[in-house]
Amino acid sequence: MSAYEEIVDFIASGPSTRAVAEFQATPEQKARMADLLRREKEGALSAEERSEMDHFAELEHLMRLAKARARERLASA
Repeated sequence: MSAYEEIVDFIASGPSTRAVAEFQATPEQKARMADLLRREKEGALSAEERSEMDHFAELEHLMRLAKARARERLASA
């Protein structure tokens, strides 16, 4: 499952504020990103892989913002 599909499925499930705050990428997605980062350092990424890595970074940023907002809401509840 791609990182996009993972996030879309998570959002579509109607997660609670706590679930958003605690969201973690799957071990498979973490391993894929680690592999892409390693290969980037080696200069061995294809254009498609660079695009995948860039999209993953955008999703990571979005989820960090959502998690921060969720933590704020939990703290004020």
